Amino acid sequence: MKAITIGATGAVGRDLLAVLAASPDYESVEVLVRHKPTLPQEHTEKFHVHLIDFEQPETWQELVKGDVLFSSLGTSKKQAGGKQQQWRVDHDYQLFAAKAARANGVPCMVVVSSIGADPASRFFYTRLKGEIERDLKALGFPVLIILRPPSLIRHPAKRMLETVSVKILQALNAIGLLKRMKPMPTLTVAKAMARLAKGKMQGAKVITGQEIPKHT
Repeated sequence: MKAITIGATGAVGRDLLAVLAASPDYESVEVLVRHKPTLPQEHTEKFHVHLIDFEQPETWQELVKGDVLFSSLGTSKKQAGGKQQQWRVDHDYQLFAAKAARANGVPCMVVVSSIGADPASRFFYTRLKGEIERDLKALGFPVLIILRPPSLIRHPAKRMLETVSVKILQALNAIGLLKRMKPMPTLTVAKAMARLAKGKMQGAKVITGQEIPKHT
């Protein structure tokens, strides 16, 4: 299989590259990034890195060709510099890539969203994720797989609030509370992405929370 990835410099994206490198099912990977990624030490011959400007899809849309588009693209409001900029990355950039994939006949897209995604949500982040899910579904991919993980365990964790929230959830899980929200390693999500793309699913499928590890 030939894969295309966006979001390879993030925590899930880095793990996904490692999973794809180790899998004999993926023969080549087009890596579309804004900044140079850290590639796995093994099987680097699989990877073809393209430094692109997401604001100019006409300069890179011909690169989005293959069997599956993986997207783990996302940022935080702080990193992006505000809500408008975060929306541009999490929504618009993903949609640009997805439209290019559809135009080029890519049959499958696998995307990381978030638990609670809802286009009618009162909360900015979950509304953002809900709207990109809705807009991706409207493109009519033969196969669209949306993963909605809970809080993610990243190595290393860079955000203090994220680290604290994960520890609180883990403590609650230990006494039997909020098991649906049990934090999940980014590697678990990456493994599920790679495996699901090889499956027999048709149409749009949403996989939420603790259902994700069942697909690794």
